[in-house]
Amino acid sequence: MSESARWSAIGTTAEVFVTDERELPLARAILEEELEAIDLACSRFRDDSELARVNASPGRWVDVSGLFVEALDAALGAARATDGDVDPTVGRALRVAGYDRDYAQLPAVRTGRVRFVAAPGWRLVQLDRTRPSVRVPRGVELDLGSTAKALAADRAARRCAEALEGGALVNLGGDLAVGGPPPPGGWSVRVTDDHEAAFDAPGQTVSISSGGLATSSVAVRRWRNGDGLAHHIIDPSSGRPASEFWRTVSVAAANCLAANIASTAAIVRGAAALPWLDSLRLPARLVGVDGEVARVSDWPAEATA
Repeated sequence: MSESARWSAIGTTAEVFVTDERELPLARAILEEELEAIDLACSRFRDDSELARVNASPGRWVDVSGLFVEALDAALGAARATDGDVDPTVGRALRVAGYDRDYAQLPAVRTGRVRFVAAPGWRLVQLDRTRPSVRVPRGVELDLGSTAKALAADRAARRCAEALEGGALVNLGGDLAVGGPPPPGGWSVRVTDDHEAAFDAPGQTVSISSGGLATSSVAVRRWRNGDGLAHHIIDPSSGRPASEFWRTVSVAAANCLAANIASTAAIVRGAAALPWLDSLRLPARLVGVDGEVARVSDWPAEATA
């Protein structure tokens, strides 16, 4: 039996589950601390974030924290691993397309009056790990939302594994990370189109005992930012929202960050995601816009009634 806490943070839903109910307050405190730190470092929606300072200082070196270096390293690593399909220089593309406010406040999206610009490319980002500091050229705006959220889940899960006697599961808007020993049979997770849906929503229940699992979606209606790190998936090559080939993609990997990178890139790649994920031997469940489900690698089949 597990106990959990759930609240709103960084523009999404934060949840932490523990195997020992006595350790729930400590697990929540750990996750809250990690979320505040990642928000202050990487949020596009607060003027005092490190990301905001970097984006506001084109052509100049900006001193940053170790956490920001870790988050930027993760984003640049994602770009290298996906040949640029997940690119941290999509910040301006998101902004000019109107994804800098709540969906209800996006008249341009609703009326079709939208601008698109391609991402300048992650290779333009300069990172000096010795100072540490970051420099981006004029015209480059960073967005670390997707990978930073997954990184926060991994960091919190690792800290829970170190601090708790029991196990913990961290869930940040569909980005899940396991820390410490799982309950017997593993953590039961409902994989659905909407991370806020009830456990009986259409989808599949799977069990995870270690590592991470992430689900990415192209559904604009579910995207919201408010005051945090929420992220809409953009195709960096065009600056347009990713094409609706897959409705959702769920991937299991050694950690939440790797799972998030793969699921996000799969949305961008469309049909080409299937052989790509298979070549990486990453278990994945992909739901097409018609509702048809494809499975890759060792992702379990649906249980029959």
